[in-house]
Amino acid sequence: MKPQALEKILKDAREKKIAVGHFNISDFAGLKAIFEAAKELAVPVVIGTSEGERSFLGARQAAAAVRSLREEHEFPIFLNADHTHSFEKVKEAVAAGYDAILFDGGKLPLEENIRETKKVVEYVKSKNPTILVEGEIGYIGSSSEVFKEIPEGAAIRPEDLTTAEQAKEFVEKTGVDLLAPAVGNIHGMFANAPNPRLDIARIAEIRVAAGVPLVLHGGSGILDEDFLGAINAGISLVHINTEIRVAWRKGLEEGLKRHPDEISPHKVLPSAVDAVKKVVKARLALFNRIS
Repeated sequence: MKPQALEKILKDAREKKIAVGHFNISDFAGLKAIFEAAKELAVPVVIGTSEGERSFLGARQAAAAVRSLREEHEFPIFLNADHTHSFEKVKEAVAAGYDAILFDGGKLPLEENIRETKKVVEYVKSKNPTILVEGEIGYIGSSSEVFKEIPEGAAIRPEDLTTAEQAKEFVEKTGVDLLAPAVGNIHGMFANAPNPRLDIARIAEIRVAAGVPLVLHGGSGILDEDFLGAINAGISLVHINTEIRVAWRKGLEEGLKRHPDEISPHKVLPSAVDAVKKVVKARLALFNRIS
């Protein structure tokens, strides 16, 4: 399965009414699990690293690892600089060789968000026009964690969600390749209940108005029927992080429980790999309509 450009893969996904899965990593165990799941299903996948995850892994090291898998296996695996908040971190991701960059100005007033995002787009394209730049409208929280209540300030009320008019203006004025709107989604997931429902009709309106592939953040905890409805309406890329963090933790605990005296990481971590892989494979099958 030879890799195509990410831009073409996302456009093809829209035509086929499927979505590419985006999963974050903090270690090589996570990367191994995600890659194996995607390879077994023969579907493209995007790896994400937030600013914190990049700080831990190393931006160049993460890029080198993903690139080595793509080249060795001739497989469509890509790397996104997820939730990048500063211009310096944008520069870092460009220099490291990332395939895509999300500049997250979602907490900013719209005009300021447009101004800052446009500056990022102009810089990135001047350095490497093949790098995709994603913009975000609307604040949906910032933590990939399990919580008991909606994060303060998150856009959940209908009047706080992204409108088609805002999306159109944002894309036209910034030149972004991808857009992440606030459509009822939030980062993180609830401990004992599904996340809030998505506004599917709004997604369809935004997709028409924006004219670029849409990205759904905060995918963990969303109902399967909402995922499929959102993909039908125009979502082409879906972010999952909290779910696989929970799986990693449970898998690691299981590995330590099974091998209480083991001190070799490579003998304990396979349980975490298996747990993450199971979640990723199920999500990729759903997004790609593989039964």
